[in-house]
Amino acid sequence: MELKLLNAQGQAASNVAAPDTIFGRDYNEALIHQVVIAYQANARGGNRKQKDREEVHHTTKKPWRQKGTGRARAGMSSSPLWRGGGRIFPNSPDENFTHKVNKKMYRAGVCSILSQLAREGRLSIVEDFAVDAPKTKLLSQKLKGMGLDSVLIITDSLEENLLLASRNLPSVLIVEPRHADPVSLVFYKKILITKAALAKIEELLA
Repeated sequence: MELKLLNAQGQAASNVAAPDTIFGRDYNEALIHQVVIAYQANARGGNRKQKDREEVHHTTKKPWRQKGTGRARAGMSSSPLWRGGGRIFPNSPDENFTHKVNKKMYRAGVCSILSQLAREGRLSIVEDFAVDAPKTKLLSQKLKGMGLDSVLIITDSLEENLLLASRNLPSVLIVEPRHADPVSLVFYKKILITKAALAKIEELLA
C-alpha cells in the first residue's frame, strides 16, 4: 500500500510504503459500527437519577377506604401508577453502559477505518509537524497553507508548542498513536500522520 507524503504546502511530494495488513483491508461497515458505538458507550458515565416508590416523599396514609367508594383500590400515593409516584425501574448513577469488544476486533476495526481513509484520500503522511511558538495563529496559518481545516494530527510525541497552539482550534486535534480512537478517525475530514508515528501505529496494530 502506498500513502501520499505531503510537503509543507500540502502537495504530494512522493509516496510512502505502508503494510497492507493495516492500510489495505476491506471495508467492514458492521465491525466499524460496533467499534465506534462501543467506544462511545464505554466513555459514557451515569448521570441520571430517578426515585422509586420508597424514595418519593409521600404520605403512607391510605388515600381512601378499601371498599364502598366505587374506585380502584389504592394503598398510598407513591404508587408508580399515580402521577408524582415513584418509577418502577428507575435510572441510577451507577448504571453500566459498557460494551465489550476484544482486542482483536478493536484492532481490526481501526485497521478497516484507516484502510478506508487511505482509499478515499483522506489520510496522508508528513515528515514532521511542528510550530516554532505556542501560538494558535502560527498553526492556523500552517494548516491553511496546506489546505486543511478539519484535521486529526497523529504525532509520535506531543510537542508542547503544537499542543498549546491547537487548543483554541475546535476542528484540530493532536494525539499520539495510542490515543487515536475510532471516533476521532471517523469524525475529522483529514488525517495527518508523521513518519515516526506511522512506525508506532504499525507496531501497535501489527
